[in-house]
Amino acid sequence: MNVVETLLVYAVIPLAIYGVVALLTLRDKRARGPRYRPGQSWDFPPVWWTANPAGVGDQASAVPSGGGKAKRTAKGGARGSW
Repeated sequence: MNVVETLLVYAVIPLAIYGVVALLTLRDKRARGPRYRPGQSWDFPPVWWTANPAGVGDQASAVPSGGGKAKRTAKGGARGSW
């Protein structure tokens, strides 16, 4: 390998890759949709999120119907005894 090939392989090609990545990440911000700003009206339906979609639905064990307390099955929280 001569000096030109070495510079091409070890300098120009990596710099070109970095340049393409920089152009992709620093492109015009108008490519994104409009953003919500505080104070604007919210015209979209509410979206409920849960970490366990299978657990959504029947919440009989979490919300007691008789006014009593629900039975706790998990331990943890802010106390030191797990």
